[in-house]
Amino acid sequence: MTSRDAGRPDSRAPGPRRPRALAVAALLSVAAVLAAAGWVGRHDRPAGDRTVGEVTRVGVPAGASIPAYLRAAAAELAALPAGGSPAGTYALVSFGDYLAPDRLADVLAGAEVVEVVARAPLPGRQTEIVRLRAQRLPQDVVAGMAGVAGRKDREAADQRARAAAADDAELRRAYETGALVAAGEAAAYRAGCGCAYAAVVRAAPDALRALAARPGVRAVDPAPELSRLDRTVVTPPLPEQRDVARPPADAGPTPLVGETSEAAPTATDSSPNVDRGRPAVAPSGVTSSPDAPAGSRTAPEK
Repeated sequence: MTSRDAGRPDSRAPGPRRPRALAVAALLSVAAVLAAAGWVGRHDRPAGDRTVGEVTRVGVPAGASIPAYLRAAAAELAALPAGGSPAGTYALVSFGDYLAPDRLADVLAGAEVVEVVARAPLPGRQTEIVRLRAQRLPQDVVAGMAGVAGRKDREAADQRARAAAADDAELRRAYETGALVAAGEAAAYRAGCGCAYAAVVRAAPDALRALAARPGVRAVDPAPELSRLDRTVVTPPLPEQRDVARPPADAGPTPLVGETSEAAPTATDSSPNVDRGRPAVAPSGVTSSPDAPAGSRTAPEK
């Protein structure tokens, strides 16, 4: 370095530049970390269940032709490919009569039973339709019926108390009728009544076709699109109805309890080991409505 250069900073010296370079590098590192964190955060968030709000309906809608529904179900069953899913295809099996729990195993042999649809067929009454989880037959159905009987006992007691407190005569009669209906349902279920009229099963297509040919089976309606039983409404035809699906006629004052026979809104737990998370009832618990959302199935009219 010459004398005239003494005291002047050397433009080639890295001294003044190193701190600035380190600061820039540090800022870039922080930015990279924040960007990476933001990316991970966005991708770690659950995407959400895109099926929320979707309801699948299987069965015959209220007001639809039952013969047309039976023909459509038979045609769809015949068209199922022989292979299918290794886990089997879900199907709604409708019975020709109300069956007691001890008859279900024979009628549904060869299929994995998921749940049973039942109602106490009290003459001239619209009784509640219930869906009973069923893995072991008849044990789970018997246990489920016992649970319904206990609930109906409480319901009857509540209706009697309301009737006693009612000032209006018409309202009192309605509560008294509700108490009688609930008590009748409780007695029927406690006795292991012939109340089951449908079931949700899963089996290979050939097994479903064999099931459809069995005595006592009215229809097997395959539902390969069914994936969540807790977001499924099943509406099998009532055994006594032959023309159009409708709630049964109700005689006398309308009870202020329970549900009509238009849907199967209630699920009763009887077998806690039933796998409801795989393409699988209940809640079940979704009521039907005239405006079926995406994923609904309807039966063709005549």
